[in-house]
Formats: sequence, C-alpha cells, structure tokens
Amino acid sequence: MKTTVFYDGQCGLCAKEINYYKKIAPPGLFEWQDITQTTEGLEQVGINYIEALRYLHVIDELGYIYRGVESFLVIWKQLPRWRILAAFVGLPLIRPAVNVLYEQFAQWRFKRLNHCQLAKKEY
Repeated sequence: MKTTVFYDGQCGLCAKEINYYKKIAPPGLFEWQDITQTTEGLEQVGINYIEALRYLHVIDELGYIYRGVESFLVIWKQLPRWRILAAFVGLPLIRPAVNVLYEQFAQWRFKRLNHCQLAKKEY
C-alpha cells in the first residue's frame, strides 16, 4: 500500500508545494489525491471534507491517518534531503511550536480561500 496524501489542489500554495514533492518523490511511493477533484478517498477512510480542506492529511502504508504537521513529517521522512527537516521538526521542543504555527496558518488560509468558505457553507 502506498502512502496517500490528501491535499487542496485549489490552494495555490498547497498545489505548488505538492507538485514539488511529486517531482522529487521516488516513483510509486505516494498516491496524490486532490480533494477538490474527488472526495471518494476521504469518504472511504472517514476524513471530513472540511477538515481535509483545512489541514493536510496523509495515510501511511499501515493505514494510520496523520493530520497537519504530522502529515508533513510522514512525507518528508520519505524524501531525499527532506529527512533532515523531518528530524529537526520532530524534536520534542520544536514540534509543539511548529504545530502552533501550522494551526494558525491553516486557519488563516482556510478563512481567506473562497472555495473553502463555499464548502463550509455546503457541509
């Protein structure tokens, strides 16, 4: 089973970052799912669409679901040169601070993107 990455393809920053990861990732390692194109994968694993728009989600090869910073750590640990960042961000004193920053960024991004606000009204 591949690691599945659920991302917001309508977010310019998100799409740019994921496209970069796609270019550098070893072939066949990840399954990339743009949740703005299909929510089928989300529904199969019980991830709420609004939460998926708000935070990056990853399901590893064992079926564990990660959200936010933890998702990035799963991705980075599998990418050449990014493993160092994963190790640094994963440090006990660093991880909580990065989680707070990511939470603030995720909320800010969600509030300013029209497609997120439209989805919030629909769901």
